[in-house]
Amino acid sequence: MSTETPNPMSFDYEWEYSPRVSALFGAFTLVAVIGWLVTVLLTAIHLFAIPAIPADAPVQGSIEVITSPWAYVFGIPLATLGGFYYLTTIGLALWWFDTRHPLLIKILTPITASGVLFSSYFVYLQLGVIGEICPFCMVSAAATVILFALELVILRQSTTPSLSSMGSDLGRVLKGTNYPMILFPVLMGLVTIAGLFMVPLLPLPDVVQFV
Repeated sequence: MSTETPNPMSFDYEWEYSPRVSALFGAFTLVAVIGWLVTVLLTAIHLFAIPAIPADAPVQGSIEVITSPWAYVFGIPLATLGGFYYLTTIGLALWWFDTRHPLLIKILTPITASGVLFSSYFVYLQLGVIGEICPFCMVSAAATVILFALELVILRQSTTPSLSSMGSDLGRVLKGTNYPMILFPVLMGLVTIAGLFMVPLLPLPDVVQFV
């Protein structure tokens, strides 16, 4: 099998990637962007649609899910926290494209695995406790599963050293990083989320209540 060994920096160890790894990381980044867009939409619903619903109005379906007590952590919508999760995966994927260093693949493994665990718990709450389904939440859950699956395939398609042998080289990886390439998209994502929270603070007309 032909291999790709992109190694722009010199280290005491070597690694090899299958030619499919770049395409897999491209798919990984696309799925992470889709997941982030879904969380932005859900955050907008929390901030703009839900306040327009009267407190005594009956709710069902996806609205019941995203207004449940489990949909918030210390008053912050889970969707917003999910947005930070997806931005983290996007940033790490872009970092890999910049450095091609296997340390980033190893870092992504527990992050994507934790995303699956949290999503699985929330899917359980929808099906077993709340009794309703939020389609957007399910899309986000599917995205976390796909990200983890892609990460596992990337690991299988790569020959990498152990994490312990690479941990001491993090500083050298940071030194060789093209920061604007990675930080600009992530900062734009953070600004978008922050902008959603800023809009309700602006002196806008009162929210029109649903009849």
